[in-house]
Amino acid sequence: MSLFDGEKIGTNTLVSQITKMTDEEINAKYRDGEIRIVTEQARYPLNTISSMVHSESYKMNPEYQRRHRWTNEKRSSLIESLIMNVPIPPIFLYEYEYSSYEVMDGLQRLTAISSFYDDDFCLEGLTRWPELNGKKYSELPKLIKQGVDRRYISSIILLHETAKTSEEAENLKQMVFDRINSGGEKLTAQEKRNANFDGRLNRLCIKLSENNDLCKTWGIPLEDGNPDKIHSKRAENKLFKTMGDVELVLRFFAYRQRMNLQRGSLESYLDFFLGKGNYFSIEVLGKFEEIFIESIKLAYELFGEKAFFLYRKRITGWGWFERATTVVYDPMMSSLSERLDDKDKLISKKLAINESIKDFYKDNQEFFEGRNTNQSALEERDSKFDEFFDGFI
Repeated sequence: MSLFDGEKIGTNTLVSQITKMTDEEINAKYRDGEIRIVTEQARYPLNTISSMVHSESYKMNPEYQRRHRWTNEKRSSLIESLIMNVPIPPIFLYEYEYSSYEVMDGLQRLTAISSFYDDDFCLEGLTRWPELNGKKYSELPKLIKQGVDRRYISSIILLHETAKTSEEAENLKQMVFDRINSGGEKLTAQEKRNANFDGRLNRLCIKLSENNDLCKTWGIPLEDGNPDKIHSKRAENKLFKTMGDVELVLRFFAYRQRMNLQRGSLESYLDFFLGKGNYFSIEVLGKFEEIFIESIKLAYELFGEKAFFLYRKRITGWGWFERATTVVYDPMMSSLSERLDDKDKLISKKLAINESIKDFYKDNQEFFEGRNTNQSALEERDSKFDEFFDGFI
């Protein structure tokens, strides 16, 4: 794989070394306050939440959180709990600058309360207060409205002085976020990366995950023109909900250097690559964007929505595995990205390529076994696709 200027990442190890310390050294570390989080607590009246959400002092970054969207019924359930004064978990804020805060956990609760006070939705599905179904905040009876206004939501704030450097701050947020989310619904690896490694490359991956050719080849419904619509096919798509589409883009970039860099699991490698890649120059990221768009476009022009389907042998005979798979996506995208200068030649041979692809998978079935992920198998897949496409150039 030929890398362009500024793309190469150093071969730093991905596994941290365990440091042995004496009891005296451990006690000194504790006394010095290493890895000691400075916090304070606060309570916010519910009728102030809307102004908080819309304030520039609070970073309500939707990309920092998972893509799961609360339904109106779930938002209504939260409001009903607040009406009954049922305790709800605190939100977690990180003070990234003095008096400026980033929501680490609790974005859905805050936006649900804000939307309710903004009259953005009607209550529905209430079980203890069914009399209020269909009502917006402004339509609540006076006493109920006053009761809601008396409620508070608690917060735990990680203060700015906890971290001494920007790198320490990122490590701190990563550690706290992982521990906050260690219970409940398990985060996917990409959802953790999205929270822990926000930066230039991460935001580019999110942007490119909306690429129409990527969505069509992976069966992700295209944007329906209403990003606030909760019950959209796109919002319910598994890859979209879990940020698997974003991981697909990251995989493409990380795959380019995996032979030199990958140590340990794929998950740890993608963590490492994204953390380092966030410091790529604007020029490198621009080239990344261009090469991804051109490569996925070429794959779609050649094979359509079935570009990353695998033709495989089953008990009943040979047939298409009718959904995209990374066993095909990774090496095909890598091979096509190296042949963009010859895309017109490949497109002109589109019919012949499609007629030959079944025999290609038959002849190389041993290399496309999904459970075989060792380095030699990955190299063989790359080599086989290179040979295949070069046969039409």
